[in-house]
Amino acid sequence: MMPPTMDPGRATIGTIFIGRVMGKASRNKRESARERIAAQRAAERRAQRRNRMYITGGSILGVVAIVVAFVLFKTTQSPASTNTASATSATGTALPASVIKDITSVPSSTLASVGTGTADPKSVSLVSSAKPLTSGGKPQILYIGAEYCPYCATERWSMAVALSRFGTFSGLHGIHSSSSDVYASTPTLTFYKSTYTSKYLTFTPVETQTEKQGAALQKTTAAQNALLTKYDSPPYVAQSNAGAIPFIDFGGKYFIHGAQYNPQILSGQTWAQVAAALKDPNSAVAKGAVGAANMITATICKTTNNQPSSVCTSPTIKTIEGQI
Repeated sequence: MMPPTMDPGRATIGTIFIGRVMGKASRNKRESARERIAAQRAAERRAQRRNRMYITGGSILGVVAIVVAFVLFKTTQSPASTNTASATSATGTALPASVIKDITSVPSSTLASVGTGTADPKSVSLVSSAKPLTSGGKPQILYIGAEYCPYCATERWSMAVALSRFGTFSGLHGIHSSSSDVYASTPTLTFYKSTYTSKYLTFTPVETQTEKQGAALQKTTAAQNALLTKYDSPPYVAQSNAGAIPFIDFGGKYFIHGAQYNPQILSGQTWAQVAAALKDPNSAVAKGAVGAANMITATICKTTNNQPSSVCTSPTIKTIEGQI
């Protein structure tokens, strides 16, 4: 607001008062005219001030209305997500850096000591007639699973350990499998909204449902669904296991159907406890998860032409490659 100005009408009223005291009629007329003019000007100034207030107030209200409309618009929008059916689904719990480090940098001595551990030695199958699966000129590893799935929960630990030997993960979060399925609430990771970079391969994860079974999360493409339909059914798997997840395609040549070790191993543990146990070659977790990770590593080496050599030429991996 501008500071108020002195009203000329007040000075005129004072003059009129003096004129009346003096009793001069002519002056009374002149002062009356001046009073009317001054009053008119004062009224005009008051009207101008009101107009400025209305304009200013209207502008402020207009800005407020725009801001409110923008906020309401943003809050009703879903975040963008590639290949996502329900972008509002939870992405899990952020894990401490120490836990991520335990998962992605298992000591080489532990890897060598465990070997295949208690992982199923027949969990990897070869399909020589399959068409190579590549992306960006590199072998593609396709994972199809779901957050509620306890067998997927088991396998993700091994995949994270193995894939970390060929590249770098970011955005891994902790979740649990469904609380109403077998091996309820198995602690695990989710690949949803994670990223993975590697000069040797491309990793494409698809988490089809959330921790709540039946709630859609990501959709498979037509090509991915065709692979699942063809190679996750007889004669490649028993009829009783047709369509089972997790389904992992290694470059279109090697496949894993289901978990490679018993999910019961992880029961009742926290993410930090599982991650820490990965370093201990004598733990049941390491024998299962790291054993499976070594098998995954050997399978990847067979698709990358044994690159990098620092990983693929280790005696443990070479031995496992010969068994696949």
